Amino acid sequence: MRRRSTPATAPLPQRRGVDPVRVRLPLEGDWPTVAAYLAHRLPDQLAERLAEMVRGGEIHAADGPIDDRTPYSPGTEVWFHRDLPPEVPVPFPLELVHRDERLVVLDKPHFLATTPRGSHVVQTALSRLRDELGLPQLVPAHRLDRLTAGLVMFVADPRARGAYQTLFRDRLVRKEYQAVAPYRAGLELPVTVRSRMVKERGVLAAREEPGEVNAVSRVELLERRGGLARYRLEPLTGRTHQLRLHMCSLGIPIANDPVYPEVLPAAAPDDFSRPLQLLASTLEFTDPITGAELRLRSRRTLGAWEA
Repeated sequence: MRRRSTPATAPLPQRRGVDPVRVRLPLEGDWPTVAAYLAHRLPDQLAERLAEMVRGGEIHAADGPIDDRTPYSPGTEVWFHRDLPPEVPVPFPLELVHRDERLVVLDKPHFLATTPRGSHVVQTALSRLRDELGLPQLVPAHRLDRLTAGLVMFVADPRARGAYQTLFRDRLVRKEYQAVAPYRAGLELPVTVRSRMVKERGVLAAREEPGEVNAVSRVELLERRGGLARYRLEPLTGRTHQLRLHMCSLGIPIANDPVYPEVLPAAAPDDFSRPLQLLASTLEFTDPITGAELRLRSRRTLGAWEA
């Protein structure tokens, strides 16, 4: 069953900020009804639930809900909301640092994913913002790791999506992070780390290997307190886990990192006691619509340093 992103004309509204699933019926097929096709493609264990959804009018075509007699029509589309497993609420409020008719910039808490993925669907920044702000067409301009806190930008006006997403694609946004990590005597800072990173699908940790450089980060010491230090990090490229891996390669892995230098057993879903000490603290860019210079700062702090 082929699923596509939901267009603005979907006949079902979002549910808790989550789009309905859209299914396009194959151009070739001889199923007598839409329900028969869906039953053919869905696992057997979902047959009873599918029948309930059809009886309850929960599956919609463009002209309204289908029933068990709606004939199969090749190439047409149907929409429905999938049943989502329970999620542990991420118990932190959403705090905005900027909002206008085009942009929403969130000061994201630790542990909240930016967009739906895997087991995180409703408990994501995108779904919660759509629901809480009443902005169903909100989309991210870029992404921030679930474990990283700080600034992440969303576009509220569909007409402006390309302009703001292009800023990040073309590296026209200056991003600055702060991190708490061990202090290492003898490490000369500031330093620019250049390496080739590889992140394989399904493998939690990225790695460095010989080859053409594709990841560049600048690391600067801000202050030292005993065996800990606070660092300013500037990613000059945008690889997944780049800052975390580069800090580890310098011998100063970020505090509370569950992946670098070694992958630790997964914490319980409701354990929010050890946030990764990495914060996306600053975004600077020229607004492509207004030409204004924007410098946005996170109001969050890193608990390991404050303690």
